[in-house]
Amino acid sequence: MPSTRIETRAGWIGDRHAELVAAVQRALVEGIRIPERDRDIRIIEYPAHAFAPPDSKGERYTIVEISLFTGRSVDAKRRLYAALVSELSGFGIAASDLKVILHDVPRENWGLGGKSAVDMELGFKVEV
Repeated sequence: MPSTRIETRAGWIGDRHAELVAAVQRALVEGIRIPERDRDIRIIEYPAHAFAPPDSKGERYTIVEISLFTGRSVDAKRRLYAALVSELSGFGIAASDLKVILHDVPRENWGLGGKSAVDMELGFKVEV
């Protein structure tokens, strides 16, 4: 049940927002083994003056921040990083222009429908 935010400079995605969301979702499914139907992805595009990446980065520099339940293994996280690089290369994002930040959130700190996630049956395994 990760919550994913994609941040980048405006203009280069064009009309491919749905494709970008689908690519990130495929990476999440492959990397951390979430169910395909489990999707929560947002794209935020900034005007050039409001998005200041390091000088060494290209025009498509992208930050992907994912909040997810604590419990994924280092190997699962490595799979996710590799899957994101693979999927996003189709959009012209070089591996060196992709930053991925994972926020491990204990289930008791995640509320869904007025309930703590620690009290819910998720329908998938977190410890992968």
